[in-house]
Amino acid sequence: MPKKKETTVKKTAKKPAPAAKAPVKKRAPKKESKTAVLAPPAKKKAAGEKYIPAVGRRKTAIARVRLFLAKDKAEILVNSKDFKGYFPSPGLQRTVLSALEMMNCLDKFNISIKVRGGGKNAQAEAVRHGLSRALIKFNPDFRKRLKKAGFLTRDPRMRERKKFGLKRARRGPQWSKR
Repeated sequence: MPKKKETTVKKTAKKPAPAAKAPVKKRAPKKESKTAVLAPPAKKKAAGEKYIPAVGRRKTAIARVRLFLAKDKAEILVNSKDFKGYFPSPGLQRTVLSALEMMNCLDKFNISIKVRGGGKNAQAEAVRHGLSRALIKFNPDFRKRLKKAGFLTRDPRMRERKKFGLKRARRGPQWSKR
């Protein structure tokens, strides 16, 4: 009979215990101030001129509006261009001016607007939204009339995303029965 081979089992060395991690420093909780800090509604421009800021949005367009009290002649600048040059269509001009016309404030303010994103129509509606918000900061009594006209409501409708397997958001690829 052949002899059975003795098998030896190698014992693996035990892994050393992991080194203790450095203690994590915890930050002390921030102390809340008891006095509420309210920002003044009018900010100052570099030249010292006060203005009323507001932001308006529509689809992907964002308009930053600044209202300055007009000293001489009121003017509206959009992205450093004349308002009528930036929005050449009379319909878009009416959209932008509608909030000012409703409150009879067309000649009271010099308005500086920075607008980006979206198309021209969305930009015009974003400007109207921003102007309406700025007018409320100027005079809170305007709120009721602007709200009733729908100028304060942020329109939540956005472009629907394209889905995979489709050509657009909902349009499928052309299908042939035969």
